Amino acid sequence: MVHRIEASQCRADKREWVMKRRERTRHLIELGGLVQKAGLVELTNDDRAVLFGAFLAVAAKLQSDQHEQARTRWRLHGKRAFSDEAES
Repeated sequence: MVHRIEASQCRADKREWVMKRRERTRHLIELGGLVQKAGLVELTNDDRAVLFGAFLAVAAKLQSDQHEQARTRWRLHGKRAFSDEAES
């Protein structure tokens, strides 16, 4: 019973730093969900080094001269996947 009360109080905590921490946590969870949704966890056998290396490659591409083309192509592909998922 005490645990439930404490948990309820934690959820009701509106201090600024708590709210920012919750917002950051939610953001990170959503990003992790995208990794899962893309099938990257299964494709890499949950190898964090492979995933991190792939993210670094994407970051390097976005820093290159041709980043706008890649960003546009990836955005369209992502929007299409979100749309297909919403339809099914």
